[in-house]
Amino acid sequence: MADRTAAVALTIAVEPGKPALLNTPEFDGLASARAWLTEVKPFLRTALDEHGALLLRGLPVRSAQDFAVVRDTLVDERATYKEKATPRSRFGDDVFSSTDLPPAHRIHMHNENSYTLTFPGTLIFGCLTAPAEGGATPVADVRKVLAELPADLVVRFRTAGWRLTRNFGEHLSLDWRTSFEAETPQDVERYCAENLIAHEWREGDRLRTTQVRSAIIRHPRTGDEVWFNHVAFWSEWSLDPDIREVLLDEFGPGELPFDTSTGDGGRLSEEEVAQINAAYDAATVRESWRAADVMIVDNVLAAHGRDPFHGERRIVVAMGDPVTLADCSPTAAASGPPAL
Repeated sequence: MADRTAAVALTIAVEPGKPALLNTPEFDGLASARAWLTEVKPFLRTALDEHGALLLRGLPVRSAQDFAVVRDTLVDERATYKEKATPRSRFGDDVFSSTDLPPAHRIHMHNENSYTLTFPGTLIFGCLTAPAEGGATPVADVRKVLAELPADLVVRFRTAGWRLTRNFGEHLSLDWRTSFEAETPQDVERYCAENLIAHEWREGDRLRTTQVRSAIIRHPRTGDEVWFNHVAFWSEWSLDPDIREVLLDEFGPGELPFDTSTGDGGRLSEEEVAQINAAYDAATVRESWRAADVMIVDNVLAAHGRDPFHGERRIVVAMGDPVTLADCSPTAAASGPPAL
């Protein structure tokens, strides 16, 4: 059993190319781990302010239930996953799989729910089973991403914000009922009206939505300005060229499941999206998962993704400390413009 450790005695290791790492004391059970986490929580919060993400190694987390206890110790309030975009499994008690997309699929860097008006301030990932190869959850400090971007591109997004267009229908990502947790079109319409999203019903039970959000915001507590959006994540230029060609052949221009632009509808070139992805790459750090690892991510200060992998991989995630866009000094107004 670990002695109670003063926060000032804790040492965070920061190695090039890796996230900040804190090796925890040894514990005789989850109760003692929870007591320790409660004691050092202010220290962990300060570390997140500096690094954006922090990997805890040594906690006795063996199940989704253990992970939920850690989550409830580290966050003050749970947050929900809104406007769903990828398939996830539910483990109960607001614990989900990080994603159920195929292992060969790389998930690009993004801030969770950047397109909603209220989003989680804290993400917590836990490793129940580490993959045999690959499968890291890379993180990138989006303060550094913003600093790496070309000045002219930043000015465009600072002024206009960014626009997300989604097409819902058969064979198009998640259906609208799943994404909006809706039973009827009226449920969707009510949600869209409350959340500044324009919508258009189309033949064949299809739905198209558009929303404008600020691409650059400030952390509500630290005041740091960050690049906070899914602009590159959902750009057609981030798709594998072969997949992009197939999707365009199947659905046509403007009909992809997801599309992004500047808030005024300005199209992004392949080169511009490459510049954004290069800025993420320059700021990205990663560490291979080990069983029982827990990583805390400040969702405003750091983006995250997923590397392809081989072997069984069980990474769970939970969200907390909801933040409203209005409290983050957005540089562009949120709105639901007419569909593109």
